[in-house]
Amino acid sequence: MSINASLLVQMIVFLILVWFTMKFVWPPIVKALDERAAKIRDGLSAADKAKADLASANKKIDEQLALTRTETAKLLSDAEKRAAAIVEEAKKRAEDEGAKIVAAAKADAEQQVTRARETLREQVAALAVKGAEQILQREVNAGVHAELLSRLKTEL
Repeated sequence: MSINASLLVQMIVFLILVWFTMKFVWPPIVKALDERAAKIRDGLSAADKAKADLASANKKIDEQLALTRTETAKLLSDAEKRAAAIVEEAKKRAEDEGAKIVAAAKADAEQQVTRARETLREQVAALAVKGAEQILQREVNAGVHAELLSRLKTEL
């Protein structure tokens, strides 16, 4: 065999190998590569969509947090105002109650002073009657002289 014949046979075998590879080996490899590329593309698009969804969810969360903070601040402000109003109301009630207690104490003291004066007047009248008795050396009849004794009490 010559170089030309062996080269020609090798070329024919090579062409058969190329044809066989193109017909039976290459299509499954290309199909697997295409499927893998499609999966990668789908995965990337799903990742982009998930990233957009995450950004949207984060934005909604931020809005909800801002709204919640605003509502919380308002509730705290209202609670502080209500607490201040309750404290003021309690102070006013305490002042009113204190004024009532002071007024009652003054009225009670006034009544005690009045009773003490009445008791003192009666004692002075009794002493005056005893003194007059001793001066006159006779007994003064309290029933007979009741009007005189009552006038003496009012004068004292």
